[in-house]
Amino acid sequence: MKHTYKLTGMTCESCEAKVKSALIMIETVIDVQVSKDENMVTITMDKHIALTDLQKALEPKYTISAMEHNETAEQAKSWFEIYKPILLIFAYISGATILIQLKNESFNWMEAMRYFMAGFFLVFSFFKMLNLKGFAESYVMYDVIAKRVTIWAYIYAFVELGLGIAYLININPLVTYCITLVVMSASIIGVLQSVLNKRKIQCACLGDVFNLPMSTVTIIEDALMIIMSGAMLINQL
Repeated sequence: MKHTYKLTGMTCESCEAKVKSALIMIETVIDVQVSKDENMVTITMDKHIALTDLQKALEPKYTISAMEHNETAEQAKSWFEIYKPILLIFAYISGATILIQLKNESFNWMEAMRYFMAGFFLVFSFFKMLNLKGFAESYVMYDVIAKRVTIWAYIYAFVELGLGIAYLININPLVTYCITLVVMSASIIGVLQSVLNKRKIQCACLGDVFNLPMSTVTIIEDALMIIMSGAMLINQL
């Protein structure tokens, strides 16, 4: 994609060169064309880059602003493209869960959550298994347990698979809910630390098949599993 921006603060050809060299260094930027006379810069990029990120790359005396596009709309579109895989997975699992409930006279929330959890863990473990080593290398970057015990990054994928099967056939619910609560609570700690520290690292939730950045989406994903397992545990007791 290509966007043209207004850029003020340039006074000479040296400024043009500085702006171009600064912007071309941004990841996913393919080409940069700068015009001091027209106070414009045209950037060709693989995917939309937030205006704030472009401004951060420049010296304070330069100010960049959108001209031909709606920045809010472009950011929303970019966000959807980035998280499209995980959104589709949640949509498919949610849809399957609802369809299962159609056989009941009334909506059974506990059963629905159990099947949702089964689908979640089975699908997510599948993507991790596609490249177990690649997943483990990403997971040790932020998980608090895997950082200290590397083998946990490999075991975790099998734990998810086991939990998926356990939820699917409803084996020993009390133990299954407890394990889920402990495992997901430990997992969310590393996610929270990475997001709060604004570390730009890849989320390993879908292995290394999709390049998903660590963000609040990952927090919501883990938190949802914690809430569901906690609710089912309380109901079981």
